[in-house]
Amino acid sequence: MPTPTPTLLALVLLQIATVVEAASACEDSRRIELSSPPTATTLEICVSPGIMTAFLFDTRVSLELQDEMRFVEVLRGRNGISFMPPRDMAIGERLRLTARSADGSSEELVTFTLVAHRGRATRQVEVYRDRRTRESYQQEAEQERASNQQLREENQRLLAQVEQNQGLRGIVANKLMDEVGIEATSLTLNKAGLAPHVLSYTKVTCFRAKMLVLVWVLISNTTSAPWMATGASLIDARGEELPGLILRQDAPIQPTEIRPVFVEARVSDGQAQGTMVLKIWDESSRTVTIPGVKFPEIKETAREIHN
Repeated sequence: MPTPTPTLLALVLLQIATVVEAASACEDSRRIELSSPPTATTLEICVSPGIMTAFLFDTRVSLELQDEMRFVEVLRGRNGISFMPPRDMAIGERLRLTARSADGSSEELVTFTLVAHRGRATRQVEVYRDRRTRESYQQEAEQERASNQQLREENQRLLAQVEQNQGLRGIVANKLMDEVGIEATSLTLNKAGLAPHVLSYTKVTCFRAKMLVLVWVLISNTTSAPWMATGASLIDARGEELPGLILRQDAPIQPTEIRPVFVEARVSDGQAQGTMVLKIWDESSRTVTIPGVKFPEIKETAREIHN
């Protein structure tokens, strides 16, 4: 038997390498995303006699299969096609599958090349068409940039506003306190009879400015669980509740800890008068009740002197 020439051996090796490379490209399933309009590149799909291949499109299509009469089986649906290639389809033979848009839009044409392989095939092909143009994406990106810029400017404005309203300058600028200042008074506490393992208070101070009242409470937690205020009420002797209370507590009060809780409200003339009852509770309705809350009066004599 003659020895193969180097040229013949090279051709055989090249053919083997081509077959191996083509076989390795045969995925069991493929997802194809088409640009709008579709590119002219031919899309190759692996098929094999005896193996069904299914195409599924994300829109209605009109499909044309080359030499359809040769195929063993062809099943058509609204959005796809399934087929078993011809039994006599030779390895390397190519047939065309042409898909046209059938959704009433401008006609689009995509051609798939069905390439025969031995025992290897892509069983499912999902085809998605990008209906949006490059200009549409660019317009959306511009809108997003404009929106983000607007949000950044709004954020900067809010930060500046918060900065301006901080401290005494914010209180005076918003006319919440005038030159008379703030009056304060502390409650006299009767600690007799306070039971252990409960929530209690050790100190209460009431403040009043021109349009603000504030109760500062030191709360002692002798229970076995942390406590964090989630709600409060201030009720006067007539049973009327002061609206718009604002709570502040910097951290949960752990067992054996004593921490302050602040309850604040804006008031007008005639509000928060007389003796009131303050209740503060957590999400489990564990409540601290503080009777005898009384805000001091602003000294009118001092106001008249300044005026």
